[in-house]
Amino acid sequence: MAEERKVDSNNKNEQLEQFRVNDQGQKMTTNQGLKVSEDEFSLKAGERGPTLMEDFHFREKMTHFDHERIPERVVHARGFAAHGEFQVYDSMKEYTKAKFLQDPSVKTPVFVRFSTVAGSRGSAETVRDVRGFATKFYTEEGNYDLVGNNIPVFFIQDAIKFPDLIHAVKPEPHNEMPQAASAHDTFWDFVANNQESAHMIMWHLSDRAIPRSFRMMEGFGVHTFRFVNDQGKAHFVKFHWKPVLGVHSLVWDEAQKISGKDPDFLRRDLWESIEMGNFPEYELGVQLLAEEDEFNFDFDILDPTKIWPEEDIPVKIIGKMTLNRNVDNVFAETEQVAFHPGHVVPGIDFSNDPLLQGRLFSYTDTQLIRLGGPNFHELPINRPVCPFHNNQRDGYGRQTINVGQVSYHKNSLAGNAPAPATEAEGGYVHYQEKVEGRKIRSRSESFKDHFSQAALFWNSMSQVEKEHIIQAFSFELGKVKSLSVRQEIVDMFAHVNVELAAAFAVQIGATPPKEGGSSVTKTSPALSQENTIKMPNTRKVGVIIGHEFNGAEVMSILAGIQAEGVQPEIVSDMLGAVKGSDGTELAVDHTFLTADPVLFDALYIIGGASESKKFHNDTIYFIKEAFSHFKPIGATHEGVKYLEVSGIVGSAGVVQGEDINEFLSTFVEAISAHRHWERQVV
Repeated sequence: MAEERKVDSNNKNEQLEQFRVNDQGQKMTTNQGLKVSEDEFSLKAGERGPTLMEDFHFREKMTHFDHERIPERVVHARGFAAHGEFQVYDSMKEYTKAKFLQDPSVKTPVFVRFSTVAGSRGSAETVRDVRGFATKFYTEEGNYDLVGNNIPVFFIQDAIKFPDLIHAVKPEPHNEMPQAASAHDTFWDFVANNQESAHMIMWHLSDRAIPRSFRMMEGFGVHTFRFVNDQGKAHFVKFHWKPVLGVHSLVWDEAQKISGKDPDFLRRDLWESIEMGNFPEYELGVQLLAEEDEFNFDFDILDPTKIWPEEDIPVKIIGKMTLNRNVDNVFAETEQVAFHPGHVVPGIDFSNDPLLQGRLFSYTDTQLIRLGGPNFHELPINRPVCPFHNNQRDGYGRQTINVGQVSYHKNSLAGNAPAPATEAEGGYVHYQEKVEGRKIRSRSESFKDHFSQAALFWNSMSQVEKEHIIQAFSFELGKVKSLSVRQEIVDMFAHVNVELAAAFAVQIGATPPKEGGSSVTKTSPALSQENTIKMPNTRKVGVIIGHEFNGAEVMSILAGIQAEGVQPEIVSDMLGAVKGSDGTELAVDHTFLTADPVLFDALYIIGGASESKKFHNDTIYFIKEAFSHFKPIGATHEGVKYLEVSGIVGSAGVVQGEDINEFLSTFVEAISAHRHWERQVV
């Protein structure tokens, strides 16, 4: 039975194959298959005459072009995606009857889309923003969508406020500025007047909002869901994606510069990693809570502005997802994919989280306008791997050709087919939660603590991370023109921590608070990136090298760092090849003009026997820029003199040495650390 499921689950690639078209070596046709004899000139009445209406090829080509663009997503417009597979480690039968979480031998196809929230499709990718992390599981029971973010909480508690939030954070309507940025008056005015956002703002202004890579950020389901097992017993559940490479970020100055140097930085990183076979991996974790324990905490477990601290409710790792194939066509797959938190399978159900409840409506509503009608499920990227049968008919973009005269339930002409399935046959049955109460527009008293977990987050940060948060507040509010809004934010975050509010108040011309603060002293080590996994794998190192380098030793070092999973890329003053003193040649990947230190995780400076003044100056720039972003820098041979000229010899994360083996181990260790915050000037 398991083998049959494996075949069924993995037919997504086969299903997509019928829609793939390779035009190489083919003759041009119209969309109806008619071969085209001319595609350079429209049909005219004489060489200099008017174009004729009967030119059906021109009209088809132009009409299709005119309609190539669909409305971009209102939020999460800037996204990139990849295919992969998921395997559960051990059966989760005790907690859920979802079949894709039962058999460790079954590989379930997945499609994952990463995105920013605020920016348009043309915006840069390294802006300060929440990142979407949406996963579509193509299971044998139907599609299951885990639609989350890289931050486990959200700005608001009730979905009715979502349009207000997005209106506030989007470019201001009177001048359509700024793009993909929260550093402006309307956003911070919203925050000051909607203080449930306090916890989310702490995450948003932390390093989590500027990830180094999609491969190095966590994903969260955000909401509280339910697992339901075969006996009908339910557990509350929260979902976590844990990146195998750990959680790492950019620094703010670096993120801004990358936006100009390479606005596609994050998608390029994902694409190239998959192409090189460095497949991104994420472990799926769940926090499980028995229903009888719902009220045993000092926070409401249904509040989407609250986390379940991992030290109180541990994360159980249950499986791994591997992204192993890039898309064939960004529009057909990444842009047309339609996610929806309401796409569930038996064994996964909802909670009464009011933000989740609203999302269950809005996602379908959004797809209707973006994808032109109710048949978006028939697009290849959205089609389930299992067959689907119902009495839905017609509409824009219908591809299914339904046969027979009956399209209603109940019926006798077709033997009452298609008929509902019983629970034993796999029919979805909603969890029978008892619900009663008066119709009311209100919010539970248990949702009204807005500052305790914001304080928990602050308490849990390392000193460096705290400094980055202060800098982020200072930058964001430094862009706010309204002094009253700036002061309101200072007063608001004094409830989180007086020292925090006072530190950025001084920077933005506001009055520092004299009292306030939270009584919360608890910390959660899981919240600090300082405690993440640190390894050299897939780190990109810019190797600055000139002619007449020491061939044998340099090649040995490059081979050594590659053996540790580090990816060296050669940078020199011109493309082609650089030649060593022993005749060794290295192909140049980038010039100083086409590369930049912000695009690398580390630098390895080699130099050469003789370099031009420009080579010298460019190398010094690379070193100083990388050093200012706390990156590891290694140097051997002629490269050591550049460290001396730059005045950084002996600094943290700066490695040099004549012994190759000692240099290799020390340099790889420095690369693994990612940043060397000892250089931080506070």
